[in-house]
Amino acid sequence: RSGDGRAVLRSSVREFLCSEAMHYLGIPTSRAASLVVSDDDVWRDQFYNGNVKKERGAVVLRLAKSWFRIGSLEILAHSGELDLERRLLDFIIQEHFPSIAMNDSDRYLEFFSTVISETANLIALWMSVGFAHGVCNTDNFSLLSITIDYGPFGFMDSYDPNFVPNTSDDEGRYKIGNQANVGLFNLSKLLQALKPLLDPRQKQLASQILEGYGERYYSRFTELFKTKLGLLGEDGDDNYLIAFLLRVSLFW
Repeated sequence: RSGDGRAVLRSSVREFLCSEAMHYLGIPTSRAASLVVSDDDVWRDQFYNGNVKKERGAVVLRLAKSWFRIGSLEILAHSGELDLERRLLDFIIQEHFPSIAMNDSDRYLEFFSTVISETANLIALWMSVGFAHGVCNTDNFSLLSITIDYGPFGFMDSYDPNFVPNTSDDEGRYKIGNQANVGLFNLSKLLQALKPLLDPRQKQLASQILEGYGERYYSRFTELFKTKLGLLGEDGDDNYLIAFLLRVSLFW
């Protein structure tokens, strides 16, 4: 697409509708405030098959508490701008993580732990409604754990862990069944970005916190699906039932 930074009307309408739907489903997300049709034409190869067509352009005004992403810290760490990274991180914590005390020497650890928990929660919520983001790279993962950058997303009509909404994702890296693993990959990149700001003890603790991501995700995933099924209390067969029903729907 030559990085033209434009959006077509087709994708803009989808983003407007989906972000509002996600909000009312109770899933943290950016919101759509307005959609304006542009007079400019945009050329797009919609199915990546060489058939380029002229489409109408559009602009969606999106609102969110913050647009800071994992990539916002990653790029600063990568370029060695550690003072700027520290200033930005302190600003993000002060503005958006009020439960973390700014005079706490472990505030970056607390921040990292919170992002891990909320990311696990977000992806579990995606899975609970069959939502596949489509491009889960570090620049599309919010530090506030909200759904941003609606691109080639999709909802499954029936359960399929190999569902890929992105036509250009030939390898299925961002298939719906891999979203939790991609979340872990992105959080490991966040840890790499934070490590220059941590002392040896904090680095060790941060690695241990990251190891708990899978358990946090699985716990939230199970909780959401038990609610869907109306299962009360704790039963050793609950997880088996959830897996069995997903398996059944795969071949339905």
